[in-house]
Amino acid sequence: MQDVACLVLAAGQGTRMKSKKLKPLHPVAGRPMVEHVVRTVRAAGVPRVVVVVGYQAEEVKACLGTAVEYVTQHEQLGTGHAVLVTREVLADFAGDVLVLYGDTPLITPETLVALVGAHQAQEAAATVLTAELENPTGYGRILRDPQGQLAGIVEEADASDAERAIREVNTGLYCFSAPALFPALERLSPGNRQGEYYLPDVIKVFLGLGRRVAAVRAPDPLAVLGVNTRRQLAEVQSRLRWRILEALMDDGVTVMDPATTFVDWGVRIGRDTVLHPFTVVEGRSEVGAGCVIGPGAHLIDARLHDGVQVRHSVVAQSELEEGVTVGPFSHVRPGSRLARGARVGNFAEIKNSSLGAGSKVPHHSYVGDTTMGAGVNFGAGAVVVNYDGRHKHRTRIGDRAFIGCNANLVAPVEVGEGAFVAAGSTVTRDVPAEALGIARARQENKPGWARRRAREPGPPTGRSPATSPARPGGQEGNPESGSKG
Repeated sequence: MQDVACLVLAAGQGTRMKSKKLKPLHPVAGRPMVEHVVRTVRAAGVPRVVVVVGYQAEEVKACLGTAVEYVTQHEQLGTGHAVLVTREVLADFAGDVLVLYGDTPLITPETLVALVGAHQAQEAAATVLTAELENPTGYGRILRDPQGQLAGIVEEADASDAERAIREVNTGLYCFSAPALFPALERLSPGNRQGEYYLPDVIKVFLGLGRRVAAVRAPDPLAVLGVNTRRQLAEVQSRLRWRILEALMDDGVTVMDPATTFVDWGVRIGRDTVLHPFTVVEGRSEVGAGCVIGPGAHLIDARLHDGVQVRHSVVAQSELEEGVTVGPFSHVRPGSRLARGARVGNFAEIKNSSLGAGSKVPHHSYVGDTTMGAGVNFGAGAVVVNYDGRHKHRTRIGDRAFIGCNANLVAPVEVGEGAFVAAGSTVTRDVPAEALGIARARQENKPGWARRRAREPGPPTGRSPATSPARPGGQEGNPESGSKG
């Protein structure tokens, strides 16, 4: 759409949200509402976007970046005033101006194209986007003349019973002719209890001047829903989430239970992937084809190649190559990369580490700040001790190494290719390639100790076993003693 600019109003705090955060910055499907609006405007082909900021202006700018222009409304004196403060940046603009709000994340490119198209076809000074709602409570009603043309807008508080029965409402979204808009805005007055300049009043100005004002119904009335409360936030969350899942299913993704599956806007998922119930895919995650995710999986900014399986586990800011399996009940933390065919079993944690092709961390283990080669077996209960209380240190494990159960690798340390670490060892020095590392206390067996202990008399009444003469901690009575009996 050439010769069209868009104003996105995002200056007001939105007190009904009862939040310290600016209303348009509240996320819907993983992105701030105002970001959804701006992306939709771009998708509709509008080349110029001006965002009106005020409260938490720097946070809005950090969200949207430099791809849009900004105008600051230093005093929040109403929606009419918010548009008026853009007069200087649009002084030389002779096209049409869309006016949207930063809290309408469901708006679609098709709706904006229809609004601008109707506005230009009728050569109107202003065009109002309307919607027909089952429950119009709270909205201004659209009044039409016998020929069906817009005759006025009446706010609910001022409407008669007959007018309140009208289901066609003002969405608050408009298209204006820029040369006509700003002279009309200068005619507004704050003659209301709030002392604010209301943008809908400019329609009355145009009608009073005999200028043509058009009204066009939104193709999808739900697309114009705005957010003023937490309940409405939840409603638009649900509707946008359903849109996302519909698009995925249409593209060949199986969603077992849409009611319990949450996928953020912008997530990419390949065909023949199955999303099981209670799965959450957030941020900028990418999931390949033929994957099985869930039940109970949570992916955050994760990149999964084809054929990956994640069950009852969390994967955050990490990459899983083809055929990797994770879970159940494991955590792959940021900075990790699992190569083709690697396996992380149950109750394991991987952090800032790489696992080579075919390596296994089957269960109850922790691997942190580690570079692990291919074909490694990391035994149950084994731990990389990567933190000395002040600094993190790296561990290197060569290809085909075998780490026994309940071993501790105290970083920095290296286990060479094909080396073995004996179960229960606490390794503090490098283990050379093909070597066996054993680092544990020497076992001693005391023949007959259990039989002799069984013959000993129990402690006298009132005496505890710890103070009994029969178990004084002596050579045969104390299994921890160094005596050979």
